[in-house]
Amino acid sequence: MKKLTYLTFSLFSVFSFAQEVSKERIQTILSTLASDEMKGREIGTPENENAAHYIATLFKENNLEYCTGNSYLVPFTYKGKTAYNVCGIKKGKTDKFLGFSGHFDHIGTSNNSKDNIYNGADDDASGITTLVGIADYFKNKDPKFSMVFIAFNGEEKGMLGSKAISTDKNLDKIYNNLTALFNFEMVATESAFGKNALFMTGDEFSDLDELFNENAANGLKINPDPYAAQQLFYRSDNVSFVKKKIIAHSFSTVDMTKAHHYHNESDDITVVDFDNLTEIINNFGKTLEKLSPENFTPKYNNSVKF
Repeated sequence: MKKLTYLTFSLFSVFSFAQEVSKERIQTILSTLASDEMKGREIGTPENENAAHYIATLFKENNLEYCTGNSYLVPFTYKGKTAYNVCGIKKGKTDKFLGFSGHFDHIGTSNNSKDNIYNGADDDASGITTLVGIADYFKNKDPKFSMVFIAFNGEEKGMLGSKAISTDKNLDKIYNNLTALFNFEMVATESAFGKNALFMTGDEFSDLDELFNENAANGLKINPDPYAAQQLFYRSDNVSFVKKKIIAHSFSTVDMTKAHHYHNESDDITVVDFDNLTEIINNFGKTLEKLSPENFTPKYNNSVKF
């Protein structure tokens, strides 16, 4: 594939005064994370750490506050070495939080002689790009909810990063006020429901999707999970927060019946529908502007297995 140069400069100043996040901004973030230089971002590699630092730079550009300590990087131990989640806060008009997350690690490289890099553009550079895009959208805004943005590491090794950070007592002040967590997992493609649409895993377990859709902007729609038999609700980082009885679902556009790029070297930027992703991010932002603790208090029903 064409090699993508790792971008160390910031284009944010071009867009900081725009009402919406531009497609060019989305392309820059996702293409950097999914570049060949990142070598698949496998946890425990220098490239994985580079990805963590790059995300921290993006958080700094958005003037997010540290979640804990004096860094966006939140360490945990992986095979005796230090690995990092990345966490930042946007203060809103209330101390009630909404969370936005995704995982930045992927599965590294293969023995393929033609293309040996699992770039992970959809899985899950697209999810990280989405949460950063939401942070971009709100940089110069004053949302009703406070917001926490978490980029998880080690999802591909058993959700190690989300398990670590979800049990970090230093973050209990956030978790005790966390109304819901939106975990973005593979949102690079057009969904089976068409453009400007996602599905929510475990939709039968809470009323989050109904409450969100009541306020959804410009036709954005969260649909029921069409792949319920695959138990996706329990297969991504949201489950680490479900275990804390926090409303937490994953949101995706991937068509599981034909996602041939999943865990394949072909998961590079050629699979990304940047127009659709940009539309989703901006309409997500516009919807979130409408949400407040008064009109958005989702609850689990009795069928969820904690």
